[in-house]
Amino acid sequence: MNKNIKIDFILMWVDGNDPKWREDFNRYAPIDKNGDKNEVRFRDWDNLQYWFRSIEMYAPWVNKIHFVTYGHLPEWLDTNHPKLNIVLHEDIFEDQSCLPTFNSRAIEVNLHRIDGLSEHFVYFNDDTFLLQPTSKERFFLDGKPRDIAVSNVISPSNDLAHTLIDDIKIIGKYFNKKQTIKQNFFKWFNIVYGTKIFRTLFLLPWPDFTGFYDPHQPAAFLKSTYLEVWEKEREVLLNTSQTKFKKAGNVNQYLFRYWQLAKGTFEPIGVNDSLMIGLATEKDCQMAASYIRNQRFQLLCLNDSVDLCDFKKAKSIIAEAFEYTFASKSSYEK
Repeated sequence: MNKNIKIDFILMWVDGNDPKWREDFNRYAPIDKNGDKNEVRFRDWDNLQYWFRSIEMYAPWVNKIHFVTYGHLPEWLDTNHPKLNIVLHEDIFEDQSCLPTFNSRAIEVNLHRIDGLSEHFVYFNDDTFLLQPTSKERFFLDGKPRDIAVSNVISPSNDLAHTLIDDIKIIGKYFNKKQTIKQNFFKWFNIVYGTKIFRTLFLLPWPDFTGFYDPHQPAAFLKSTYLEVWEKEREVLLNTSQTKFKKAGNVNQYLFRYWQLAKGTFEPIGVNDSLMIGLATEKDCQMAASYIRNQRFQLLCLNDSVDLCDFKKAKSIIAEAFEYTFASKSSYEK
């Protein structure tokens, strides 16, 4: 069955140096007092070409790559590539008054509106790269998304916690935790999760969902899941769509992922093949560069950090490693 399904990739990208984008950002930023306007969210590591090289090398089976952007495009990108679909924000928002938006969560909850999007798709952030050959089965099995169903607790350590709590509140409206786990017992207590199973076990006494374990990696979705959640929670999703900067009260893509987990429309997978490394210091960057050169993991996420001091040097370290591993241009480049 997996051989016959078409799997699309979605990639969101922003160029924080684009003058028109910067003009819009500076116009709306003072109006929204509480939104997240941290520059780290928008700075460009100039390594997007290596993402395309990694996809062409290690996931050549991809059906389409939907490149979601404010409107700017990398100069080197071949927009005529038969597998590439350029998607502007205005193409996926029902209400054009939501634009311009600087809120990735608002864009995430509208991804299902991409024209021509396959029922099966994988949502990538532009900081996650493939470093080893990757099969369709890494993301979908028997037509179902591959995911890890592990209970967790939400720590109020950052602004994302508010969003996760709002996601969980919605899941609790429609799904009973005890019944969910009972109906899909071997999807929740699956050996591929390793010791993470103990999180679910220790949290069983709590009658309500307390959170889900969130691996920082590409997420596989069914478009029909998006449509179902939009049908039931349209007001909440519209509210997020109308918020120009990230803030408490938003929901995000995890709502749709949690819905799939609670409904049982997924197949278990372990996540030992992937790593997220925070780039807070030069040492972190050197370690990440080593992983890129050695191709130690199948999926590597390079998470930017507000604590990174010398961004120029860090960018150079990462770029040199990528050039070593992915020296040849892909067909997505001019």
